Amino acid sequence: MLSIVRALVVAVAAGALTAAAVPASAQTFPSRPVTFVVPFAPGGSTDTVARIVAQAAGGPLGVPTVVENRTGGAGVVGWSAVARAAPDGHTLLTLEMSFTIAAGLIPTLPFDPRKGFVQVTTAVENPHVMVVNPDLPAKTVAELIALLKANPGKYFFGSGGNGTNTHMGGELFKSLAGVDLVHVPYRGAGAVLQDLVAGQVQVLVTSLPTALPLIQSGKLRPLMVAAAKRSPVLPEVPTAAEAGLPGMVMNFWVGFAVPAGTPAPVVARLNTDILAGLAQPDTRKRLAELGMEPVGNTPAEAEALIESEIARWSAIAKAANIKMQ
Repeated sequence: MLSIVRALVVAVAAGALTAAAVPASAQTFPSRPVTFVVPFAPGGSTDTVARIVAQAAGGPLGVPTVVENRTGGAGVVGWSAVARAAPDGHTLLTLEMSFTIAAGLIPTLPFDPRKGFVQVTTAVENPHVMVVNPDLPAKTVAELIALLKANPGKYFFGSGGNGTNTHMGGELFKSLAGVDLVHVPYRGAGAVLQDLVAGQVQVLVTSLPTALPLIQSGKLRPLMVAAAKRSPVLPEVPTAAEAGLPGMVMNFWVGFAVPAGTPAPVVARLNTDILAGLAQPDTRKRLAELGMEPVGNTPAEAEALIESEIARWSAIAKAANIKMQ
């Protein structure tokens, strides 16, 4: 909450200082509905956050907000659409960690991932969680590592596809634990979860909201929250450090950006109004129920996160020899 309040104060102060120099287009913003583009199908964590935030920001913005799912190319279609959109603040891109993974893995993106967008804010974050099929004879991370080392190449971790957050999470675990765990890519989170429950694959590192319903129903066993602190929704599950892998900290985050060239006062207005929406008690309650924590940082802080995430996942992909076209 303190970060949201602090960022609100900064944004409001910046707006006051630049009011006299605001272009006419910025003075009239917003002049029509604001669209939040989600580069993935409806129903996933990214889509859920976008809909919660869009609804919450609609009041402060004073115009209707729309969520548009532009799917295809593992996110590339949606990212490209926003990169080409008019830089007037009426089209926002919903970003998450797959964007920063792709920035380091795909040399042929039809836009510059660093220069093609202006960051507005990182809206929420939540940890990843390592889950296994309950029939696996491992109830702790230490037991899992021992099992995998005794049976190299005989167990499988699933992912939602090459280069996804679930793929990178599995590779990070393999690297830190020094185990031989075979990667099985699927086309989306739903398919891998189905096979994990059925026992076709045994291990998955995924965002907490994605796995939470299956954990709560007993269909999956959580071994570790990939975070520095325990999750309020899974208080009995150890952190990465408590599980013996302090380097296995991996936050799933969702943020928003606009096309490059969007006027700074418009970016500041979007930041202020999204943060105002995040600060609403009902919004915070809905996010907490999903295991998500509001962040609401400044555009500069959101930009710094993007840069650090691109660097981190590029290094992990290079070490694991992961390549995408």
